[in-house]
Amino acid sequence: MKPVEIKKDVWWIGCVDWNRRNFHGYSLSPRGTTYNNYLVMDEKVALVDTVDRAFFSQMKCNIAHVLGDRKIDYFVINHLEPDHAGCLAEAVEKYQPEKIYTSPMGEKAMKAHFHYEDWPVEVVPTGSEISLGEKTLQFVETRMLHWPDSMLTYCPEAKLAFTNDAFGQNIASSERFVDEYDRHEVLKAMKEYYANIVLPYSPVVLKTLKALGEMNLDIDMLCPDHGLIFRGDDCAWVLEQYQKFAEQKPKNKAVLVYDTMWESTEKMMLAVASGLADEGISVKVMSMKNNHHSTVMSEIFEAAAVVVGSPTHNNGILPLMADMLTYMKGLRPQNKLGAAVGSFGWSGECVKILNKWLEDVGCEIVEPNIKVKHIPTHDTLKDCVELGRTLAGKIKEKTA
Repeated sequence: MKPVEIKKDVWWIGCVDWNRRNFHGYSLSPRGTTYNNYLVMDEKVALVDTVDRAFFSQMKCNIAHVLGDRKIDYFVINHLEPDHAGCLAEAVEKYQPEKIYTSPMGEKAMKAHFHYEDWPVEVVPTGSEISLGEKTLQFVETRMLHWPDSMLTYCPEAKLAFTNDAFGQNIASSERFVDEYDRHEVLKAMKEYYANIVLPYSPVVLKTLKALGEMNLDIDMLCPDHGLIFRGDDCAWVLEQYQKFAEQKPKNKAVLVYDTMWESTEKMMLAVASGLADEGISVKVMSMKNNHHSTVMSEIFEAAAVVVGSPTHNNGILPLMADMLTYMKGLRPQNKLGAAVGSFGWSGECVKILNKWLEDVGCEIVEPNIKVKHIPTHDTLKDCVELGRTLAGKIKEKTA
């Protein structure tokens, strides 16, 4: 895609990765993604972030299209993850910047990634600023949003902030701005991105949003490094969405996630789902054989309750459920109710193990959790329906 002048003398020069489906090796990106980076033109020219190494040639073409014979004076590196700084070594060699600006933790990460000896790196902690001529760039550390090195760069003259991974979405498109795209899809993509990447750092998000509000920055454009750019009223809209995401107030919804061997656990889960739905709770039933763990996590994100199910397998649980629960534990969702069901043949540890996982995640366990030997009877399935109804009552209390 050709460069786009998003503000006077500020250019998007990023790359669209239409075919990206596996994001960072652990999350799906069904719409593809972009690697957004930017040029700020003035007496001095600043390059803000780079792109994935595989797209270095495209970035070079975009830079040449905008700059012509001019040189890049400064690099600003907001984050050292390879999808944003993967081609940094090649870019330094080609463009020979006078300065490379990064956060205090960014300097450490840069050395660890690139092992350079003589790069012109200058550390810019929160409150630092540089002049490009008529424009200035101001720097705000956003540690653990979502890496220790993360930084936001603000240009007051353009009323614009380069936010790196914050406010990102995995969307590959020919459009550059949120107001040019389907808003429902943007919000869905934002939730997926937040639920699978930013969620563990929600306390940091809340502190950062509060701090940015206290700084009274005049912003009418937010430029993330993935997906679409927010401008005008959409800036307030995305800040409001992130506030809601970080607060993790649950909705009137339950996600039932399970794996099954000979369908006994599946039958039990469907009975629990029936009890929940009978009481007006929105239900999502997800088999781990048919859903990726990041897809499941995107549904769990806003749910008030998580019901997990597995048969006992080798004195444990089935591997796909162990994978899902490990993934969920790492993301640390808050304000969830939890329940477990399962079946067994000759040893019956499944429900005990599932409950321990839920407790480790921080879920409030709702009893009775149910296990059955071999095949659930009609009475067992009635008990599962009743568990669903009990859980529905707890959800209504939680979301009232």
